[in-house]
Amino acid sequence: MNARRTLATALALLAWMTTGAPGWTQGFAGLGTEAEGFTVPERGKPLAFPKDHGPHADYRIEWWYVTANLTADDGRTFGAQWTLFRSALKPGDAATWSDPQIWIGHAALTSAEHHYVAERLARGGVGQAGVETAPFAAWIDDWRMGGGEGQSGDPLDHVGISATGKYFSYTLNLDAKGPLVLQGDAGYSVKSAAGQASYYYSQPFYGVEGEIVVDGAPIRVKGNAWLDREWSSQPLAADQTGWDWFSLHLGSGEKLMAFRLRDRGAGFTSANWISADGKTEPLATGEVQFEPLRTAKVAGREIPVAWRIRIPGKGLDITTQPLNEQSWMALSTPYWEGPISFKGSTSGVGYLEMTGY
Repeated sequence: MNARRTLATALALLAWMTTGAPGWTQGFAGLGTEAEGFTVPERGKPLAFPKDHGPHADYRIEWWYVTANLTADDGRTFGAQWTLFRSALKPGDAATWSDPQIWIGHAALTSAEHHYVAERLARGGVGQAGVETAPFAAWIDDWRMGGGEGQSGDPLDHVGISATGKYFSYTLNLDAKGPLVLQGDAGYSVKSAAGQASYYYSQPFYGVEGEIVVDGAPIRVKGNAWLDREWSSQPLAADQTGWDWFSLHLGSGEKLMAFRLRDRGAGFTSANWISADGKTEPLATGEVQFEPLRTAKVAGREIPVAWRIRIPGKGLDITTQPLNEQSWMALSTPYWEGPISFKGSTSGVGYLEMTGY
């Protein structure tokens, strides 16, 4: 059974990587290709919880994405990532091996000295991976994100995440200290001047406690975490090659989500200023300014690992530094993802993701 499952997963992933659905010919991982046959996001459609915590099988791509900035009792800092991706060969699902959904898990643990990564692959329809809403559970093999039975409030208010890989593992408990946040226009997040968009919401207010294991040594940690939930069918325009994406915990208790989608011109930028009590202020393209300050040689590529971010209307002017500039996710779809700190007009920590380099 294990050999059959592994073979089926490998064949499914091969089909996902080589066919036109979603294809890898345009943009990052093919996300600028046409979305024929799939549902596309519509402005004005309200998100509904807890239903939208679950999968949306008629959309081409979706993710449940947690990043955590962690501190040990001795002051050492770490970062943890837990991600479950769903990518569809065609719309719909089925409770059999013919299910068109491909599931991919990414996990990482980052210190100043090391960046450990792992990947899991699964075909939908056979229980190896999936997401349920009551109670909330997302899993791929033995990696899991889930809550408990009988909880009050939103199912994502109290969840645990766990993953294992070569040289690392973690078990972390996440408790929300603020509300869910709708990104963009009430959850409709525009990604290009041509109008590509996704549905996008976050939980940026998690406090975290738990244990990481690095090279066999258990370490108690605590800190902050951020969950991003997003689904779409064509989130990039055909000429967009990738993105630089920041999730920042400001020292004031405020939060900032900001991204730049790269193209042949000035790119498309967007941001959301989140108050300490969860009120949002979307910032339009052009209101946030990104300036790469330093590059590093990472996996044979020049990657901008230090940045200046300015939002003049908010008096924000910060410079970021990576915990580990070699935070390269050398997986089936490679990208840079790692914890950062920043200082300037305010200080804090966060995460940076860069794709398409």
